[in-house]
Amino acid sequence: MNALWLIVVFAISTWLGYKVISEVPSLLHTPLMSGTNAISGVTILGSLAATALAVYLGSKILGFVAIVLACINLVGGFVVTDRMLRMFKAK
Repeated sequence: MNALWLIVVFAISTWLGYKVISEVPSLLHTPLMSGTNAISGVTILGSLAATALAVYLGSKILGFVAIVLACINLVGGFVVTDRMLRMFKAK
């Protein structure tokens, strides 16, 4: 029953995140990138805490995957933000 609730929460948050992002105008995606990097940092902390408290091997593996994916998202966000900021520098 607990796993069912986790799947429901995941599905609702995925749908809600898609709806929020799809409503943002394209001109605002660039400034919001830095803010989402902070959210990815929180995701890394949460996945680290969940993995540290995991009891079963499967949970630890999923936690490790979550950490890796959140780190890729964080680094990718900073790379894209850096590229965008370099576009505005005087030559």
